[in-house]
Amino acid sequence: MANLFVAARNLGRNKRRAAIALSIVSVGVISMILAEGFVQWIFWAMREGTIQSQLGHIQVVRPGYFKAGAANPFQYLLPGSLPQRQAIESTAGVKLVAPRLSVNGLVSHGDTTVSFLADGVDPAKEADLSKAFRIVAGKNLSSANAKEVVLGRGLARNLGVEPGATVALLASPSSGGVNGVEATVAGVFITANQTYDDSALRLPIGLAQSLLRADGAHTWLVLLDETERTDHFLSRFRALYPSQSSGLEFVPWYERADFYNKTVTLFAQQMGVLRLIIGCIIVLSISNMLVMGVLERTGEIGTLLAIGFKRKKIMQLFATESLLLGLIGGLLGVVLGYGLAELISYVGIPMPPPPGMEEGYLGAIRVSWDLLLSAFSLALVTTLLAGLYPAWMASRMQIINALRHNI
Repeated sequence: MANLFVAARNLGRNKRRAAIALSIVSVGVISMILAEGFVQWIFWAMREGTIQSQLGHIQVVRPGYFKAGAANPFQYLLPGSLPQRQAIESTAGVKLVAPRLSVNGLVSHGDTTVSFLADGVDPAKEADLSKAFRIVAGKNLSSANAKEVVLGRGLARNLGVEPGATVALLASPSSGGVNGVEATVAGVFITANQTYDDSALRLPIGLAQSLLRADGAHTWLVLLDETERTDHFLSRFRALYPSQSSGLEFVPWYERADFYNKTVTLFAQQMGVLRLIIGCIIVLSISNMLVMGVLERTGEIGTLLAIGFKRKKIMQLFATESLLLGLIGGLLGVVLGYGLAELISYVGIPMPPPPGMEEGYLGAIRVSWDLLLSAFSLALVTTLLAGLYPAWMASRMQIINALRHNI
């Protein structure tokens, strides 16, 4: 405690230099909080968008569906009468279980015919599961057995249709041959992927089953109350329903989110480089200022050594000064960084449309306790490193040479 008091008085002797040092540390911390907080928000938005528009938290399928299901999808159907679905949905912490039936074929309107990829869905289950799925014209699907579809905006443009038009869907059913149904275009949607919108449509799962002449679904999408508990429920369901006895395979969202995983890896590496740059700036700047302070106080150091101060004690005094700079600068940076992050998030960050999208969006900065602790630790560690050489330099001075500065 005494060392901290003496270090504070020594730093206060040159208020301008101390203020500059604290500014460097706090600005470094603020920069890290804002930059990494923005990246964390991107990760969070991508994660939740992927979960709530495509994958759910956990996908329940027949074993081997994702490896061989494209060749023979009807072999991997989950019957609608399986009791496991209701048991999973009634589990505390599970928000819903939504069935999806994959369909591909041809859609026609007038003289125009194009291929499509579709999901047969239960509209009552999709409100919470398709938050990134936005209707921009018309309305969404009304019921699981309605004879209507919603088209991706690109697909609607290719067909030249608007809400209210009638289209014909053709697909290969489970019995072979070709089957067709007519449906009304209820609405037009967009997602985060323009390429998907150019070929995708959605239809009620009852109409999809009628088109394919098949009962059941290819996947059950399990939506949880909290994304962070995905692994907990995954382990629980795998233990309750082993694949060999139940014929069910449980796949977490992150095993299917290849683009998200690659993006996180790339950005994490970039943030590591940013931390290194900020750390080097702090170390070099603070070290230079502390060396200047040591040189200015050479005579004082010589006097302390002459009256019996141990060299270890001298080193501790200067190391404590650097520690105090890190503590104050780090706390100041954390407080200001958090305040700026909240203000910027409240206003929003206008972002241009990313590749594959037609509309921009408002970004934000996501600040967590882990990020604040990491930024504060960076300030503390770098200032301690910055103070090592000046402290060692002060402790190794020759008494006679140091005392000459007093003459």
